[in-house]
Amino acid sequence: MREVLADLLRWWEAGDVIGVGTVIGTFRSAPRPPGAAMLVGPDGTAVGSVSGGCVEGAVYDLAAAVRAGDPPLLQRYGVSDDDAFSVGLTCGGIIDVFVEAISRRDFPDFGTLAASITAGEPVALTTVIAGHPEQIGRHLVIWTSDSAGTLGSARLDDAVRDDARGLLATGRTAALTYGPEGQRRGEGLSVFVSCFAPAPRMLVFGAIDFAAAVARVGSFLGYRVTVCDARPTFATDRRFPDADEVVVDWPHRYLQAQAAAGAVDSRTVICVLTHEPKFDVPVLVSALRLPVAYVGAMGSRRTHADRLARLVEAGLTPDELSRLSSPVGLDLGARTPEETAISIAAEIIARRWDGDGRPLSRTEGAIHRHPIAEPVPLGHREPVPLGHREPVPLGHREPVPLGHPEPVPPGHRTPAPPGHRTRAPPGNGTPAPADGARPS
Repeated sequence: MREVLADLLRWWEAGDVIGVGTVIGTFRSAPRPPGAAMLVGPDGTAVGSVSGGCVEGAVYDLAAAVRAGDPPLLQRYGVSDDDAFSVGLTCGGIIDVFVEAISRRDFPDFGTLAASITAGEPVALTTVIAGHPEQIGRHLVIWTSDSAGTLGSARLDDAVRDDARGLLATGRTAALTYGPEGQRRGEGLSVFVSCFAPAPRMLVFGAIDFAAAVARVGSFLGYRVTVCDARPTFATDRRFPDADEVVVDWPHRYLQAQAAAGAVDSRTVICVLTHEPKFDVPVLVSALRLPVAYVGAMGSRRTHADRLARLVEAGLTPDELSRLSSPVGLDLGARTPEETAISIAAEIIARRWDGDGRPLSRTEGAIHRHPIAEPVPLGHREPVPLGHREPVPLGHREPVPLGHPEPVPPGHRTPAPPGHRTRAPPGNGTPAPADGARPS
């Protein structure tokens, strides 16, 4: 939606009705990712793209019809190999597109959503894309500690808020499936969660072999990984291909500059792997005074004891020192850099979700303290049917409302009143885009 936000907001502010088609899921190859959108404006203007050309005409017709009063619907398109080849794909694909109308009446909180996206504030837009006709097309806007709108029931809103905040914490977009009233193990209702947030950052200090493994695992977990070291011989792109950026600078100086620029937030994790006092102590003094999610430092227990003494001398308080995870990682018996990286990642995950690191076979009760509904695999090689429909051939434009055989009368939905916002406990904070530069 970012690509079409300016046009959508302009039309919305003018009181117009806009037809919007949004990519919800893709299977096999597809040219546009989930969240990509195309608009049909009040004068018939098309803005944006959902497929790179192969199904644009069909989506345009549906968006125009929905804008004119047809009910919102989820449409599946099967792209043939020939059509796929014509737009640069190596094979055919399947695209799920949700088509709805957006206006001040249908989506009164859109202006607030647009303002948050523009400001870089983490926010998630959740939309019912399949379920009871009265719910399809409803929106709930979710911030880390606030929300606006409703999906139709308090129980569903609560479930989706929890799950969307989990996705927002990692910057992921997904389609989630629930029971009719928001049961996490149920079926029949699908919600698309579109997250607008930069990926959380992982700052790895120390250009050693363990750092390469940590960077690889951090990238896999969805972090934007920066490796920083003051030694240009070791801090090279070639040694850290999985890092998003490799910076040559003194660790404490780089961290202080990033914090001053607003590029460090409550989702940031910091791993200090140099186990060299002249690097470790200054950067840890800075890190342990920042409101970040995790600070870990590598080293033996003897190194840890020496490091603690130096940090006390540097003026850190007991509360500040209690935030340090050292020696870093959970006790998995790790030996290799890769195994150690897994143990560090396990501790980061446990810290995020209040896990205690015990085998689940030795625990009782709910497995997830902060459960996230099972996401529909987006981009999976095998189609995951939404509404159990077969792929619709290219050019097939008959609307297929999901979850109910009868069409929904236009205007049947009751939008939440403007400004309706539900308070929730404080969440993960407000990240700011990182601006660390890779050295030339």
